[in-house]
Parts: sequence; C-alpha cells; structure tokens
Amino acid sequence: SLSLPNANLPPPLFFIFQLFHFHTTMMKATVLAGLAASAAATTYLHEEFDDSWQDRWTVPTEWKDAAELGTFTHTAGKYYGDADNKGVQTTTDARFHGLIAPLAKEFKSTDKTLVLQYSVKNEQDLGCGGAYIKLLPTEGTDVKSFGGDTPYAVMFGPDKCGYNSRTHVIFTYNGENLLIKREPRMETGGLTNTYTLIVKPDNTYEVRINNEEVQSGSLYEDWDFLEPKEIKDPEQSKPSDWVDNALMDDPEDTKPEGWDDIPETIPEEGAEVPEDWDEEEDGEWEPPMVPNPEYKGEWKPRQIENPDYKGEWEHPLIPNPDFVDDKAVYDVCANGCGYVGFELWQVEAGTIFDNILVTDSIEEAEAAYAKIAENADAEKKQYDEQKEAERVAAEEAAAAAAEADEEGDWEEEEDKEEL
Repeated sequence: SLSLPNANLPPPLFFIFQLFHFHTTMMKATVLAGLAASAAATTYLHEEFDDSWQDRWTVPTEWKDAAELGTFTHTAGKYYGDADNKGVQTTTDARFHGLIAPLAKEFKSTDKTLVLQYSVKNEQDLGCGGAYIKLLPTEGTDVKSFGGDTPYAVMFGPDKCGYNSRTHVIFTYNGENLLIKREPRMETGGLTNTYTLIVKPDNTYEVRINNEEVQSGSLYEDWDFLEPKEIKDPEQSKPSDWVDNALMDDPEDTKPEGWDDIPETIPEEGAEVPEDWDEEEDGEWEPPMVPNPEYKGEWKPRQIENPDYKGEWEHPLIPNPDFVDDKAVYDVCANGCGYVGFELWQVEAGTIFDNILVTDSIEEAEAAYAKIAENADAEKKQYDEQKEAERVAAEEAAAAAAEADEEGDWEEEEDKEEL
C-alpha cells in the first residue's frame, strides 16, 4: 500500500503526491478487474488442429455409406502465413463430409454469454456447399451416427448454392429448428475468414465476420421463438355493410357522346400499295394500322369522396391462448452442450476449417481473432505474391507463344518465296 504524504508539505508537492496516489490506485484497480474478468471466463473448446487432432475428432461412419463420405486432410492450404498452422480440409467433390468432437468442458448457457467462433477458408471455387458448424447437446449425441438429422442446439456459418449465399444462424427451441428471419451475408474469396456468433443473457445476439459486426438484434424479433401475444378474434369478421372504399363513381358524371365510336387504331396516312404487290397471290392489300391519337381508352366516371366511407376495417385482437412467455430464449444449452461437429454436403470440396472456439467471453474471442488476423495478413501477402507470379508467367507464356507464331509465319513466307 502507498500512504499519503504529510499534509504539511508545500501545496504544489502535496498536490503532485495526491495525483500520483490516485493514478497508482486506479491502475491497481484496473489490473485487478482484468484479472477477475480473466478468471471468470471459461474456455469450453479451443481447437487449433495440431498433429494430434485425430485423437479428438471422429468421422461419423454410420451416418452414410462409405462411398458417400468424403475425407478430410490436415493442411495449411495453398496460401498460408505459417506452414505449421494447419486446419482440416474437405477433399472429395460431391460427397458428404462429417466430423465431430467433444468439448473440453460441457457448456451450460444459463446466465452465460455464448461465443462460438471458427475460421473458414474456401480455396475451391465454391458453387454449392455448406461450411457451417453445429453445437450439440451432451445427452443423446452419438458420434458414430452424427449427421443431418441429429438434434443440435445451434447451427452457425456460411452456406452457398448458386446465387443463394448466406450465413446460417439456427437455434433449436422446443424441438423445432428456428431459422433467422434476416440472413447475414457470407464472405467470399479464397482466404481465411473468421465467423463469430455471440448470444447474450439479455436475449440479444451479434454476428461478426473477421471481428466486424455484420448483424445484431433481438432474439425475439429475428426468430419466432414465441407465439404472438395477440391473435385475430376468430369470432369477429368484417360487417357485410362495411364501406372501405374511400372514393366512388360520381353519379352525375356521364360518358361523352361518341366516346365509343373512336377506334383504337387507324390506317397509316400516306401508306401506298407496294409496287410488287400481286392481289392474285397476296390478296387484297390493306394499309398498316397505327395508334389513333384521338383514342382515349375505356371511359371511366370521375371519382369523388365516398360519404359512406368508414375507413379501413381492423380485425379485433384477443390474447393468444397459446402464448407462453419465456424470458430466457437465449438459454439454448440449458441442459448442457458437449460437442461440436460438421455435417456437410459439398459439390466442390476444398474448405479448410480451423480455430474453433467455444467460450463465454467476448474478450477471449477477440484475443483469439487477433492471433488469427496476424496469420491471415501473412496469408494474404503470400496469396498476392503467388497471384502476381502466375500473372507474370501467363503474360510471358502468351508473349512466347505469339513470338513462336510470328516466327512460324516468317518461315512459311520464306518457303513460299523460295518456291
């Protein structure tokens, strides 16, 4: 501890000592608060796919026949910041790919923030395929048969087929899979992108791509967790004499005389019979028809305000007997989640998955992303260098081919001259 100096010191010195004491105390409090927050955060899974990854991950061999299942390879990919920083990559086109692993510690979401984060790199030109991850309950999950029909708590991540691309955010609630109403975008390109889902105990959520928010909001508003509080009264209907037309025909307005006698089209003025027209072969010649500038269309009476107009009829609402309030729709892992997994169909394989994190700390996810971003920057540099090298090589090859063609043309011309 730091004791205050003698108050009998000259005022300037005493003031300086006070400032120093306040600053030191605040720094100490900040450090202690940070340590407390770190101690409170829990990591339930942090998978970076080292060389022992197969000890933790299982291929669900009972999900599909062997001929339908693709395989995964352990690789850093074509472009990387660190050759030893590897993920797992789908390898077989037009196949299902499945992997599942247990969390290091079971996650129960009651009163906790859920943060699910992982990185995706689509090195292939993806036309149709999923790249999403699932968080699954501890109870009832069979790793050998894990697949598309296995119940899950959360499904999150990118999915693309043709022009339809999105980031899925799906929750299982009372046995139903609830799709998000506003689908976040997905990131494209052949480099690493990190997807983060944050679900908070105040029933709000946030989706980030590369640690930048792409969408956030209320769980109640963006999913149909609950039935509506009110419904239309089935005993009520619009009265038969209800007038909801604001305007009406003017009974005093009459159609002008001769209105219907004006034709819609008339013969083109000045049109002449073509010189080569033969009535015996071509029949009687008729001039082409053109729009009549005098034609005014179908006559309709003038509209006036309807004195019997009562406004738009609104169906009376009553309390919905099926409405059940729930203050904790965020609590998707209330009974415990114990696995993460991928069950995917990809027409074009080549997606690399890495850096899977399940935690209750946003700060931990941000720190993990900072490490991913450093590697991604180096990956981007290598990508740009290789693309530039490929461009230069292509230009040189094209120039060499053009030169060879030119030499061939010259030799051919020379041969002709000799003949």
